[in-house]
Amino acid sequence: MGFVRPMGMRYLSLILLLLAGSATAQSWNGPYGSILDDPDTFAQGGRALQHLYDMNPAAARATIDSLKAAHPRHPIGPYLEGLTVWWEILPVLSVEDHSRDDEFFDAMNRTVRAAERLPRHLEMDKVFFKAAALGFRGRHLSNRYEWLRAARDGKEALDLVFDVSDRDPANPDFQFGMGVYWYFAEAIPEEYPVVKPVMYFFPDGDREKGLAELHRVAQTATFVGTEAAYFLLQIYMQYEPDFERSRDMVGLLRQRHPANAFFHTLEGRVLTRFGRHHSASEIYQEFLDLHAEGVHGYTDGLAHSVLYYLGRSHMSAGDLPAAVATFDDLETLAAGNEHSVYRAMGRLRAGMALDRLGRRQPALAAYRTVLSLPEVGDSHDQAKRYLKKPFGS
Repeated sequence: MGFVRPMGMRYLSLILLLLAGSATAQSWNGPYGSILDDPDTFAQGGRALQHLYDMNPAAARATIDSLKAAHPRHPIGPYLEGLTVWWEILPVLSVEDHSRDDEFFDAMNRTVRAAERLPRHLEMDKVFFKAAALGFRGRHLSNRYEWLRAARDGKEALDLVFDVSDRDPANPDFQFGMGVYWYFAEAIPEEYPVVKPVMYFFPDGDREKGLAELHRVAQTATFVGTEAAYFLLQIYMQYEPDFERSRDMVGLLRQRHPANAFFHTLEGRVLTRFGRHHSASEIYQEFLDLHAEGVHGYTDGLAHSVLYYLGRSHMSAGDLPAAVATFDDLETLAAGNEHSVYRAMGRLRAGMALDRLGRRQPALAAYRTVLSLPEVGDSHDQAKRYLKKPFGS
């Protein structure tokens, strides 16, 4: 979601791998066997995920340690460890902090190895946890522009996801991956025709069927309902623009996980995306107040995005002095972090607002700062254009 990544290339690989990135498995019955058939283990897994979505990694790790002690050779331990790191990385992808990447990839690699060593009577766990680990590993490789490695993980995960789905087609937790695949396998080639030759080798998609399945999963799945709601929010923000449905999905996320600061920012992003700038400003200010209080999860990295979008809301409302002040606050907070995409875009927008105010010299300084930072989209081209001719002239 947002302007920060080349979405066509990203989804060329994501179409293969997003389907495997669900949170964990529902308990199942049958001849295949799983440690999640045990009610206590099943409940502990659910608690760990709840802590993750509530952005409480310490509580999640305590539960995961208990699971690891009970099942020391099972992939559920390293898998949930990897998810803990994932939910600390995901909210701040835009600041390009790679410091946790090795920890995340190590956990998912350990998950794959542990899954492959499982005995035959735990065949279902072997298939599920390997698919999920490959899916998450591929998702993050795509975030780091490792397209070929991401696609390899996605291709390997694809058959495993179909296998999991076929074993229990009525189980919504198992159908999350299929819903994602059905939707994107049709939507992405329509959005980016260059992908169509690649999709010749894969099963047909079904946009409407995928949406229907994701809605079912969001409402009824035991563990992956939050993941499904998050994907639906991205779809209704980007591929099927719909304010009411976007608001419903972000409302569902906020209702389930009111302590999740990332979901708090998305509430404002929905309002910004559909032009409700006054309401968006109120949400962003709520976030910034909690950030100033040091509330857990309300990190500087997330505050970068909030300040950027708050500044844009001020610009859209015509309050240019407030916009400049907000972009300056962003620059102060992000100073020293040249990889924050919001810092670069904030300086560009600051220059544009300053030009509109007739303050040409500070506008020129802002554009020069943009050129000193890594390019985000066409930020350098825009900065060069406005160095020659003031924005709005």
